[in-house]
Amino acid sequence: MRLNSGIFYNNSGLTVSIRAMHLQSAILGIRNENVGGFDKIGFQRREPVVSSFTEYLGTNALSTTLDDKVGRIGLSGNPLDIAIANKGYFQVQTANGIKLTRDGRFKIAQDGSLLNLEDSQVLSDAGVPIKLPFVPQDLKHVKVDQTGKISVFDEKTHKFSLVGKLGIVDANGIVVMDPNVKQGYNEYSNVALQEEFIKMMPIMKNFDANRQMFMLQNSVLGKAISQLSSSS
Repeated sequence: MRLNSGIFYNNSGLTVSIRAMHLQSAILGIRNENVGGFDKIGFQRREPVVSSFTEYLGTNALSTTLDDKVGRIGLSGNPLDIAIANKGYFQVQTANGIKLTRDGRFKIAQDGSLLNLEDSQVLSDAGVPIKLPFVPQDLKHVKVDQTGKISVFDEKTHKFSLVGKLGIVDANGIVVMDPNVKQGYNEYSNVALQEEFIKMMPIMKNFDANRQMFMLQNSVLGKAISQLSSSS
């Protein structure tokens, strides 16, 4: 005795072509976002991942992974610009909870709180907001070492006092032991334009091939309907 079983899912050629075009459009959108983020500080590119059965699932078969490679690091000269030369993220407190970011452009509020450009509080390795005891007149009096420790020079005592340590973690929230922090630098995106443009070419060719197939099938279907209607 033999048991036969399986899953049978029949789609018209038109439907398959439309799904394929939608999928290629979505992938191209991800590539365009990467290109658009080329000059953005702290931007990390996304890589599209396509699962099996795309002819049936369409865009539902598409997901993305985050490329966590370190981007291009450039000198800014601003003492409150901080870059992480290794993998890791700053932690900032937002209205929606803790957010991880590689954008290290910070500023000091009037009460001494260390904020990012969106006015979110920067967190220390202890998970609490970093706050300077006073606002220095010269930002060069703020020093950040490679481990993320922040010190501020007190003109009254002529000494540096430790303020706290930047809470730098990986994507899972685990503390990064060697972040290699660079003060006075910005990290730009890890997008390579040439690579993105090269990867766009087969996407556009696949889209065009499916578009041609759709037009051909649509034309054949139209002729068939016309012949059936005339014969009746």
